[in-house]
Amino acid sequence: MIGTCSDHAGFELKRILEGYLESKGLEYKDFGSFTAESCDYADYAHPCALAIEKGEVYPAIALCGSGNGIAMTLNKHQGIRAAICWNPELASLARRHNDANVLVLPARFIDEVMAIKILDTFLDTAFEGGRHQRRIDKIRIQ
Repeated sequence: MIGTCSDHAGFELKRILEGYLESKGLEYKDFGSFTAESCDYADYAHPCALAIEKGEVYPAIALCGSGNGIAMTLNKHQGIRAAICWNPELASLARRHNDANVLVLPARFIDEVMAIKILDTFLDTAFEGGRHQRRIDKIRIQ
């Protein structure tokens, strides 16, 4: 089950990506927002992050205007590695080297074609492990 969340700026692109997930037969849980009315990204990022940490969803897709606010909020959670990606190469690196578990998209800076390319890359790329695992292990604050 893939998690999704956004604020108002990411709402329309999130709905497009959810439709894309459905077309691929992939299930998702939408943590909001549920309209394009102005709202606060943290209200949706926190529940999504908690669900990832509990193992209820994996991975997740998060969107806001720039990607920054929602990524900052998600990354406050110990078990989250949210990566802002605006092209497929960054999505590949985020997965291969950083074991990112949340793909963050800057909705105001990419179109739906690019968003789908980035999403496909993120979902199709595996974590390499090895030396990267050692680095991942050092992220968590003890």
